[in-house]
Amino acid sequence: MPVKGNEPTGPEAAAPHTERRMLIDGQLVTAHESYDSLNPATGELLGRAPDATVSDAEAAVAAARRAFDTTTWATDREFRVHCLDQLHAALVEHKEELRELTIADVGAARSLTHGAQLEDPIGIVRYYADLLRTHPLTEELGEIESRGQRHRRWVEKEAGGVVAAIVAYNYPNQLALAKLAPALAAGCTVVLKAAPDTPLITLALGELIAEHTDIPAGVVNILTSSGAAVGEVLTTHRDVDMITFTGATATGRRIMAAASETVKRVFLELGGKSAMILLDDADFDTAAMFSAFMICVNAGQGCALTSRLLVPADRHDEIVEKVAANFAKVRYGDPSDPRTYMGPLISERQRDKVDGMVQRAVAAGAKLVTGGERVDPGFFYTPTLLSGVDPDSEIAQEEVFGPVLAVIPYEGDDDAVRIANNSIYGLSGAVQSHDTERAIALARRIRSGTFSINGGNYFAPDAPFGGYRQSGIGREMGVAGLEEFMQLKTFGVVA
Repeated sequence: MPVKGNEPTGPEAAAPHTERRMLIDGQLVTAHESYDSLNPATGELLGRAPDATVSDAEAAVAAARRAFDTTTWATDREFRVHCLDQLHAALVEHKEELRELTIADVGAARSLTHGAQLEDPIGIVRYYADLLRTHPLTEELGEIESRGQRHRRWVEKEAGGVVAAIVAYNYPNQLALAKLAPALAAGCTVVLKAAPDTPLITLALGELIAEHTDIPAGVVNILTSSGAAVGEVLTTHRDVDMITFTGATATGRRIMAAASETVKRVFLELGGKSAMILLDDADFDTAAMFSAFMICVNAGQGCALTSRLLVPADRHDEIVEKVAANFAKVRYGDPSDPRTYMGPLISERQRDKVDGMVQRAVAAGAKLVTGGERVDPGFFYTPTLLSGVDPDSEIAQEEVFGPVLAVIPYEGDDDAVRIANNSIYGLSGAVQSHDTERAIALARRIRSGTFSINGGNYFAPDAPFGGYRQSGIGREMGVAGLEEFMQLKTFGVVA
């Protein structure tokens, strides 16, 4: 159970945000219909979002196509730098308004908005503006001799075209800006679809673009929708050249299938079931604290969180006891309170999913050590620890997306590697050991796109992020993230 005084209360700053509008072809517009957006910390109405239609989606794609084909956006590097500078300045200027809206719309703890929920994403825009100033867009290949003549060859990197960007609800600022900033830097035009559960904060981004930047009409379009029809348009439309999507693996599979009809390029950042491995020489006190608090970041709604804790079998009970003691220190409740560490899940639907998986895990033989409780009002779920988990069970194989940690015993390093790799996913992972070289050697055996060693942080705007296997295709952020949105054109000319 949480520390005394953790009972959730509603954020005082959650006044309705009823006037948010979509951005289509340079204009802020409403839709014929709208839908409710709830405050996940209270379950109460926060505001209403435009419910875009197929016609709205088609208009946004047409605007993006026109802007790409008929303006100089794709070729004017200096102007793109100027616009990214403006966007960064606008985000900084309106940071506090965005902070309050993020807390209310996402249920993000205030402390998290000083990092991954807001301020770090703002830094992504700064990173790509600066990268665009210096990143080489040509590469000389040298000369070859052919047919008795010398031929000069080179490669140019050019914009990939019209991008459909679809984001998830858990970190809407991070996901939107990690797609939008490199796409714009590359010279692409974008139709960005917000997550249905967190529409208001993404609509606010569109308003800043429309009102505080010189980004031309059609270069950025932002839609909100409660259903699937808009996403289907974006993933199948012949005028969309590329899809970038963050969300569930099952949805990613459907997007790949839809994109195949027109052979679109796809970047997919999908699910994860990452393992933290405690080696037998680890500092178990530190590792227990780290693993307990990490799974509660953003109420466990993070694709790269280490939701499996692999421990030496002969130390299993000792480590479980230490983790449980740290779970008791996790303060959850009103996300606007600076003392709160963990906010709510995004919706009642998500809480039902998490609770169902926990109950099935117990029925399958796992021990519920602590947690597994719903807390009202709002969509809170207590930090939950399951021990003695079968590595082949549902709770060890499927993404929960909640504050649920599954403890799995192992016998020796090779067995730990086998269990960690026993997954369709490969997004992230972690290892704790007193011997850093041993930890690094083990990390290299894990099939994942990112890895933390002894608490090391890899996540930053300049660091490529993405996964192996069914955790996705491609990399977000860093130079790799820019080049996801570029095409290579190879030239040859008689010297």
